[in-house]
Amino acid sequence: MGKVAVCIPTYNEKENIAAIIKAVHGELPEADILIVDDNSPDGTAEIVRNLMKENSFVLLKVRQSKEGLGAAYLDGFSTLIEKGYEKIIQMDADFSHKPEYLPEMVKKSDEGYTVVVGSRYVKGGGTANWGLGRRIISRGGSFYASTILGLGVNDVTAGFKCWNAKLLEKVISTPLVLSGFGFQIEMAFRTKVCDGKVFELPIVFPDRTEGTSKMSGKIFKEALFGVWKLRFMGRKILEK
Repeated sequence: MGKVAVCIPTYNEKENIAAIIKAVHGELPEADILIVDDNSPDGTAEIVRNLMKENSFVLLKVRQSKEGLGAAYLDGFSTLIEKGYEKIIQMDADFSHKPEYLPEMVKKSDEGYTVVVGSRYVKGGGTANWGLGRRIISRGGSFYASTILGLGVNDVTAGFKCWNAKLLEKVISTPLVLSGFGFQIEMAFRTKVCDGKVFELPIVFPDRTEGTSKMSGKIFKEALFGVWKLRFMGRKILEK
């Protein structure tokens, strides 16, 4: 199986953080859990610090300011790669990524897939409690980005993934161009450039039950136009 870590970025997730850590540990007791907190004003990091006192598998990295999802993940990924983890899982704190899928993701990774994607848009996957507009934007956005970039992946904006650390190190070896949800698209594109072996594991993705969504019009526009930037850069995107 190798050394496994779960990376969870947070910003104002005090309603969810203790519960998600407990749930993840219940499914993957062998994994360490790194919380990357963007200095949440609601005290998320303090809750994690208290949990760390009795749980050696809980790790915390507090960033000084809120710089977006992509920056938080990159910080967490780099930290875990340096610590020698062989598999690195990325997921949200709000239970939209269900911990029950984690063992199967690790199993598929053990079978040789260098990226296992929790996919809403393959047979058996889907969304729950989403409005029609959100479903159209999400599924249409994935189809749009995958088509333009030739990715051959159904869920391009997926944020629930299990990475082989060696591939991940290559993927993030140069500064990323996009942030926000465009970050997920760029990571999928870089995976293709690095010849990653992708498996899409069907998941059902519910709307969050606590806290507020981070999606905005600005984030959507960046992803919409950023796709073309990636296409024009091509394989040069990984040249230092």
